[in-house]
Amino acid sequence: MSGVSRWREQRDDEENLVADSDGTLRSSNSSRHQQQQQERPSYIPRFEYPRITEWWEGLNKSNALSVLILVYVNLINYMDRSTVAGMLNEIKHDKDFNITKDKWLGLLQTAFVVCYMLFAPVFGYLGDRYSRKLILGVGISFWSLATLIGSFMKTFPGFLAFRALVGVGEASYSVVAPAIISDLFSKDERSTVLAIFYFAIPVGTGLGYIVGSEVAGAFGDWRWGLRVTPIMGAIAVLGIVFGMTDPPRGQADGSHLKPSSPVSDVKALAKNRSFTLSTIAFTCVTYCAGALMWWGPNFAFVGARSNCGNKAGCSDITLESISYKFGIVMTLSGLLGVPCGSYMSQMLRHQYPNADPLVCGFTLLLSVPILFFGFLSADYSLPLCYALTFTAGLLLNANWSIVSDMTLYIVIPPRRAIASATQILVSHMFGDAFSPYLVGALADSFKPYIQPTHNPSEDVLAPGAVLTPEEYSVEFRALQYALFSCCFMQSLGAFFFMVVSWYVVGDKSRAERQIHTNSAIIENTEDEAAVLTADGDGPIIRGGDARVHHRPNIVDT
Repeated sequence: MSGVSRWREQRDDEENLVADSDGTLRSSNSSRHQQQQQERPSYIPRFEYPRITEWWEGLNKSNALSVLILVYVNLINYMDRSTVAGMLNEIKHDKDFNITKDKWLGLLQTAFVVCYMLFAPVFGYLGDRYSRKLILGVGISFWSLATLIGSFMKTFPGFLAFRALVGVGEASYSVVAPAIISDLFSKDERSTVLAIFYFAIPVGTGLGYIVGSEVAGAFGDWRWGLRVTPIMGAIAVLGIVFGMTDPPRGQADGSHLKPSSPVSDVKALAKNRSFTLSTIAFTCVTYCAGALMWWGPNFAFVGARSNCGNKAGCSDITLESISYKFGIVMTLSGLLGVPCGSYMSQMLRHQYPNADPLVCGFTLLLSVPILFFGFLSADYSLPLCYALTFTAGLLLNANWSIVSDMTLYIVIPPRRAIASATQILVSHMFGDAFSPYLVGALADSFKPYIQPTHNPSEDVLAPGAVLTPEEYSVEFRALQYALFSCCFMQSLGAFFFMVVSWYVVGDKSRAERQIHTNSAIIENTEDEAAVLTADGDGPIIRGGDARVHHRPNIVDT
């Protein structure tokens, strides 16, 4: 300790000593404490929660209404997707369709996802340049009409075509909506709103199963189950036209950057290491999610029948009942996983700037052994399988809003829609559009090695199919080994998220620096006709004179 420090401590000690009337030295702290006791009021103030009126007065009602409309549309978006999945049995046995193989039912999802991912980049380009209210209104109207018209189709090819067109319309919303939220809010507010936005995914999925099946049962025709979301879609269009705000691009970040050419956008995104690596990691997440949602009920069903054997009551185990329970498990895991992941990242990022990819990586890594033992337990204890699947799904869903938030803050505003579109294209192409087929193909290839004589005469998933316990066991083992690929993909995704943590701080700072530097350039430009592009190294051309003012070399890499 230095001499100055010792002198200051001695002075403090001396100042804290006071003399009583009898000359005794006492600490001034005790005197001050007695004085505070005398001045203390007779009542003890209690904590009061903020009043609703104060909260309402401070609320930005225009932004809140816009978020409410976007969440509502996201809700009916996923309701429409899951409505068909909840009525597959009725669709299969429709006398007009004459469907004999389950692969034709799987083609409904494939056609939807293919159109969805192919048109996402198109709407990403349009969303960065044109009116987003117009894009949303047209897109929602399009998929609502496609759903409604498809419900009247009397041939399966016609129904399939209109389900594919639904993917075109929904692509417009999925790309544009997150970009609008990023322009309304920034930092932690943006993270919270995105968590609310993606919170509608599991809720909408669950409502799609329930509402579709209930309405179809009430009218005695599955087609009426598809006519609910078009009515809700019409309400959404009215809300977008009359209630939603389309903010200027980059408003929340103070950005004045203008869109550049598509080639420049793609090159900049390819150079952004955080974006590239997080897209690869998120593709691993969608691979697992797609495989579990498609094959999970079937896997649990054949596992339960394999475990039951020839016991009495085995016929009571049906695919429909297990699908219903499995849907509840996955919905609840999403309801808790999405907000928990967002809350965890918001709490940690203030202390650890690279917390977002680390939260994604560790939650994904933690889900690997849980899902692995969930696959092992399916033919021993179905409740244990449900519990482990719920826990793994909760950890898996923790990534959704975090990845979207990262994508928005590591990319400059004029490229956010195309960035979301590119991520949708890649993650769906190699993720949930690819995994159901790959898992099925792997299962088929494993069956001859598990039991060379296995050759069931009937489809295990067909209603009324009668298989022996040994045949159910073969089906279960083959699907179990194929689903183990999810554990590998989860580990791979966790690794890429960890690598993203090395670059995310630098890429975020680079995007913010480009936004703020170019914003300062415009604010210092007296002429209102300044032209500024997002290429990073182009000139600033001001109207009214022929001079070209070169700005600093700011390259979005």
